[in-house]
Amino acid sequence: MGLDEDALEYHRIDPPGKLEISTTKPTNTQRDLSLAYSPGVAAPCLEIDEDESEAFQYTAKGNLVGVLSNGSAVLGLGDIGAQASKPVMEGKGVLFKRFADIDVFDIELDDADPEKIIEAAKMMEPTFGGINLEDIKAPGCFVIEERLREEMDIPVFHDDQHGTAIISGAALLNAADIADKEIEDMKIVFSGAGASALATAKFYVSLGAKPENIIMCDSSGIITEARATADDINEYKREFARNVPEGDLSDAMEGADVFVGLSVAGIVSQDMVRSMAEDPIIFAMANPDPEIGYAEAKEARDDTVIMATGRSDYPNQVNNVLGFPFIFRGALDVRATEINEDMKVAAASALAELARQDVPDAVVKAYGDDPIQYGPDYIIPKPVDPRVLFRIAPAVAEAAIESGAARTDIDIDEYEEQLEARLGKSREMMRVVLNKAKSDPKTVALAEGENEKMIRAAYQLQEQGIALPILIGDEDEIKSTAANLGLDFDPQVADPDAGDYERYAERLHELRQRKGITRTEAGELVRHDTNYFGSVMVEEGDADAFLTGLSHHYPSALRPPLQVIGTADDVDYAAGVYMLTFKNRVIFIADATVNQSPDEDVLAEVTRQTGKLARRFNVEPRAALLSYSNFGSVTNEDTVKPRKAAQKLQDDPAVDFPVDGEMQADTAVVEDILEGTYGFSELEEPANVLVFPNLESGNIGYKLLQRLGGADAIGPMLTGMDKPVHVLQRGDEVKDIVNLAGVAVVDAQQE
Repeated sequence: MGLDEDALEYHRIDPPGKLEISTTKPTNTQRDLSLAYSPGVAAPCLEIDEDESEAFQYTAKGNLVGVLSNGSAVLGLGDIGAQASKPVMEGKGVLFKRFADIDVFDIELDDADPEKIIEAAKMMEPTFGGINLEDIKAPGCFVIEERLREEMDIPVFHDDQHGTAIISGAALLNAADIADKEIEDMKIVFSGAGASALATAKFYVSLGAKPENIIMCDSSGIITEARATADDINEYKREFARNVPEGDLSDAMEGADVFVGLSVAGIVSQDMVRSMAEDPIIFAMANPDPEIGYAEAKEARDDTVIMATGRSDYPNQVNNVLGFPFIFRGALDVRATEINEDMKVAAASALAELARQDVPDAVVKAYGDDPIQYGPDYIIPKPVDPRVLFRIAPAVAEAAIESGAARTDIDIDEYEEQLEARLGKSREMMRVVLNKAKSDPKTVALAEGENEKMIRAAYQLQEQGIALPILIGDEDEIKSTAANLGLDFDPQVADPDAGDYERYAERLHELRQRKGITRTEAGELVRHDTNYFGSVMVEEGDADAFLTGLSHHYPSALRPPLQVIGTADDVDYAAGVYMLTFKNRVIFIADATVNQSPDEDVLAEVTRQTGKLARRFNVEPRAALLSYSNFGSVTNEDTVKPRKAAQKLQDDPAVDFPVDGEMQADTAVVEDILEGTYGFSELEEPANVLVFPNLESGNIGYKLLQRLGGADAIGPMLTGMDKPVHVLQRGDEVKDIVNLAGVAVVDAQQE
């Protein structure tokens, strides 16, 4: 299928569109519902009635933005109307949520009259913490934004105007720095005089450009004072009419330091580029094709041409997604009354500063592993850079506080930590797995089915389409508990006492009769131990995966699956793995739960299986076998085992990921040590799979990293089993059960 067909399928797949409303509080019981709605909801209503600012405390207003459009100027499509613009507005909502965790209602108004749009927006002020105006044609968009900013007490921001201004403004700050020019001295020429061009020109003045140095051209040529008097030029263009001779764009560009294109493709020639001043700055931002091609502009001159476009396939993409989500994030979090000029300048300055800093490896990898470094080809951060949220939002929030636009004060340092927690890595990683699980849900048997947590987890798994849960236990008790919890679902139950499960006893006896289990004992174990029952259930193919361990010690919960299901045909040893997520890093820890004193064969097997597990989370493994020795610095029985395991893996052609060892933990995870002292290592980047030399060190290591390193831990995940089995930690929460069940489903999909 072509791109259009793919896009249509993407939008129409059930559920249609790109947005949905989800609850943020429990709604499982009658009490939950009575708190969410009648009669409990009266309490916050009365609080807000006494003080309207309490709406930020008791409702979602503080994290809700209205994306408002009439579809009169949709990028690349023009005036397609309100209804046809809805996919675009939903898309805007996706970007708000994806990059800044901001919720959105998209509002499409079927009217071209600015006064009616103004009236409608004002009536919705109680609903939103801010309003993003989108794709409204000029000059009506100017009137709408100006009036709403004056008459509303929440931020109103027209991204088509200010988004490009702010992002290209950040690029201008860095381009001027690289070209060793002062902004106030630069001659700046604009091609295009629409909403975006006018707003960008005004913003450049806020950054230090002199108005008299800005020349603006529309389709009729340079906007001169003579034209402004004689022609029908609106008041917004008239602000940039200059006392210069009339001419066209080529005349304006002679001797210019900066060209800013917000017009049409192909309007600039190489000769026009050659006529510009030394080391010219060219922002050719027409979409989808720029005013002049990237290669053409670069080839036109021998000196440095600093160029930006709106395209992702060239360096320096001016992409509005670098601005609006984070600007609104900062504004909302201090309950700002507006997004003022100080806040916009702060956003541009923070973006410019971020581009001057070292680029994370993850960003480099996302762009083909080519070096990314501050210079002519890197003057603005990449849209996928995870640091943008943590730099722009605090800068905007701080500017709002200092300029008096904020209604509440915050500690900026604490705020940055809150932002990082808002978009935690563990949530992102689990979303990868849960989405895979939802694509093809499998049956997951849950031991200890009468346990309230298991029942609630089963409800969520079924409700969210992650898995098809089977609760093992007394059916009457399970259904009674579910009813008492107010869970509206009919769980599938496997009751060992009520069903005919003699074949399970026969199978268990067959498997364990030479291990001391009689036929009678096998029947007792199947009826009274859900660990054995669930293990046989999966072994017999009546369920795809099995979860246990919620109220058992790990070894006692693991023993039945090992006895009944065992390891895979090509695997001799199972292992327990934790995934630890940090701010910008994911690490898999093995083995933390199973093998007490592994030899080199066990260590090698554990490494193989952990690498496979990492790939289920879309992580390419890089494995380090840990010790207190670095590459032979100490030789004894303990250091030889990980050394031999690493060599065994390196010699195995089936192992298609980098492995090395033995090495100390800091060598494995610190790039400077790895590359500086041990440049010969097979690991070109820090390891993300850490294999500990024994169970004691693995368990200690993961717990220290979790508690002192601030990592989120997911697991333990059992690898190497013949069928998907996972053993929970005693006392795990419902979310942990749901997450591990998702992992089990993905395991079953692999099977």
